[in-house]
Amino acid sequence: MAATAPVVVVTGAGRGLGLATARRVGADGHRVVLAELDPARGEEAAASLRRDGLDAHFVPCDVADPGSVAAMAEATAALGPVHGLVNNAGLADAVGGTYFHEIDVATWDRIMTVNARGPWLVARALLPHLLADGGGRIVNVASDAALYGSPRLAHYIASKGALIALTRAMARETGDRGVTVNAVAPGLTESESAERIPAERHELYRLNRAIPRPQRPDDLTGLIAFLIGEESRYITGQTFAVNGGFTMH
Repeated sequence: MAATAPVVVVTGAGRGLGLATARRVGADGHRVVLAELDPARGEEAAASLRRDGLDAHFVPCDVADPGSVAAMAEATAALGPVHGLVNNAGLADAVGGTYFHEIDVATWDRIMTVNARGPWLVARALLPHLLADGGGRIVNVASDAALYGSPRLAHYIASKGALIALTRAMARETGDRGVTVNAVAPGLTESESAERIPAERHELYRLNRAIPRPQRPDDLTGLIAFLIGEESRYITGQTFAVNGGFTMH
């Protein structure tokens, strides 16, 4: 692959949807940066993509830490022109089950810091590099929970709702500079991050999807790849629910 292949960053790319997205983006010809908090997981994920012939690089990143995000952006820019960002990293493991008035302040703040502030920090750090390449694509991974209003999940819903609103604000501010910003709102997706989600929430989705089968990461990667690609150049500020018809708008 040519050294000048455009770079796409995928945060939280060590497993699940992030890894599946990195694999798809790499297969489409991009040089992919797996920005991952867990070094062992990130190294192995990048190695697995390289074994498949893809141009993949692990760069450590804690999206809650501005210094870590800045270092990731600098390391990414050294690899070549930066074309895209998929803001996938977030806290979702076992975050539900508590009524909004029972959530402690530290837990609320942690969810908001990672899920809402984190994508803003990453986009802020990478935007100069996108602009230096003439524009690019940002895709924020939100959640259909923010559209449905799932009970006992208020902090997570608030964080993902904030990310949807941030998507619109970013799109307004960057459209005239050649950067599109969109959000994808997955339903409950079968991956490692869903293993600790209560059984009743899995059952809620099973009973209410128009397409009843479980959702897989590769149900989302095609849309994300499209939004990263050239054919989506006139689409910005939008939120796309991908959940088998669990919510319809």
